[in-house]
Amino acid sequence: MIELDIRWKPRDFDLQVTFESHARHVALFGPSGSGKTSVLLAIAGLRRPDAGRIRLDGELLFDSARGVHIAPARRGLGVVFQDGRLFPHLRVNDNLLYGQRGKSGITAATAFDTAVGLLGLTELLERWPATLSGGEARRVAIGRALLSQPRALLLDEPLVGLHREARGQVLQYLRRLRDEIGLPTLLVSHQPDEVQALAQEVVLLDDGRVAEQRPIGEFRG
Repeated sequence: MIELDIRWKPRDFDLQVTFESHARHVALFGPSGSGKTSVLLAIAGLRRPDAGRIRLDGELLFDSARGVHIAPARRGLGVVFQDGRLFPHLRVNDNLLYGQRGKSGITAATAFDTAVGLLGLTELLERWPATLSGGEARRVAIGRALLSQPRALLLDEPLVGLHREARGQVLQYLRRLRDEIGLPTLLVSHQPDEVQALAQEVVLLDDGRVAEQRPIGEFRG
């Protein structure tokens, strides 16, 4: 469950977003510039709102009135950015292992094998990031976030910039993660097909405000 009520003025943009959801898979949907990524960054702890509060699964992550701002590393969230942000000096295998830093043993090994299998990364492990296609790099970034063993995955436009075939492939892998692992997700997207495929509930943002909130069965894009 997520409860969010934040007010923020990054640059000249006035963001005032309030919503609450009990769905495991939520999408923030709206046009570019509507505030979707700003909300995701606030939840991740990478941007600090001017005022308000954020609560996830009952835990208070941010509360301006009480002076609470949990550090990003302590929030237990896996974040996948639009550009992937892989380490160029590390092969795919080591990029993935970076997500597991501080974890070891049978559980970590099983998690690594599971992530590699679910995301189809076996043939990529010895490759360098510079040699990957856009879709391959995005899958590696998702795998690295997954291997941090987060309690939720935050996806910022995970298919943006990919050609049609690559979009379809990454979307298929994201569906597998949703169905086989069931990890809660927050998806930022302006593409109706992504939202339809991955979300259970949609929060529609427009010009920094919540325009509507509805279950996926009532979403028309």
